[in-house]
Amino acid sequence: MAGSNLENRVEALIRPEILALKAYHVQASAGYVKLDAMENPYVWPTEMIEEWLGVLRSAKPNRYPDPAADGVRAALRIHGGVPDGAGLMLGNGSDELIQIILMAVAGRNAKVLAPEPTFVMYRQIAGSLGLSFVGVPLREEDFALDMDAMRAAIRDHAPAVVFLAYPNNPTGNAFAVDDVLEILRISPGLVVVDEAYAPFADDSFMSRLGNFDNLLVMRTLSKLGLAGLRLGYLAGHTAWIDQLDKLRLPYNINELTQLTVSFALSRQAVFDRQVADIRRDRASLASALRAVAGLRVYPSQANFITLRLLEHEAAHVFDGLKRRGVLVKNLHTPAGPLQNCLRVTVGLPEENARFLAALEDALIG
Repeated sequence: MAGSNLENRVEALIRPEILALKAYHVQASAGYVKLDAMENPYVWPTEMIEEWLGVLRSAKPNRYPDPAADGVRAALRIHGGVPDGAGLMLGNGSDELIQIILMAVAGRNAKVLAPEPTFVMYRQIAGSLGLSFVGVPLREEDFALDMDAMRAAIRDHAPAVVFLAYPNNPTGNAFAVDDVLEILRISPGLVVVDEAYAPFADDSFMSRLGNFDNLLVMRTLSKLGLAGLRLGYLAGHTAWIDQLDKLRLPYNINELTQLTVSFALSRQAVFDRQVADIRRDRASLASALRAVAGLRVYPSQANFITLRLLEHEAAHVFDGLKRRGVLVKNLHTPAGPLQNCLRVTVGLPEENARFLAALEDALIG
């Protein structure tokens, strides 16, 4: 009876859109070759770790951190090529920035639009705030933007915010630049170009910030190799950033993150080498996968590769890989554009080799 009363109280007090949500699920990964989360697999050099520990000795955890994180923002302007005069706001990962943007838009009737499949948090956060989300299917044959459908959706829904992951997660491709430019021209609201995988891509919209007053560029340091720090940043016209910054919670970037990011970005050459290695290994892994019968391997400008199983069920192969100690992401949705698709992060060369061996075993077994 007490349980029933509690359930009734929960249903009475929690908003219906929250009750309808499913929590974001992260797979347990202990003991596996972890190739499911798009992390940089390379650790820092020993001497760099020692220098970093010395920097952390200056931390004052009894004090609040710099509320504006001015040192980090200055370093990010250089690192990210943020144009002079553009506004810059930091978030606890990109997720907080997405939440702030969607909290700011006017009215519960505001529409949020994105091509799908894409980063699930656009839809998840929009739903949690009671906003209507419009998903526009990508072209199934190549995951490119369906521009006829995008034009129609923008015309019919007049979205307050359009999210474009560039490159796109989970498909790995970068949309055609001309298509993104057209969306910027025809959109009545904000267009957020999410460049989470910028280190591995061939192009960026950061330098175009001055050309479009409705463009925001969002990035994260997670894929570069600082996933444990949870730091994202948003660049755009100061007219937008000044308003959005009113919703940022005080002291959202902690002292240890600020010290570590400032230190890490002063050692940019280390990350440049790691990114070059990952891009090289991405090409090698894609080539090896294309040699495996029964797979379709999609081009990627990110640090992962999406593949479609043409002769096997994704769940069967996913489970087979897991039994062999390798964890990837099962993207399969019945009858959807990701039917029988898996996503594998580019790991260390030995991890990629273990994945390939486990995959060939799983396809046979």
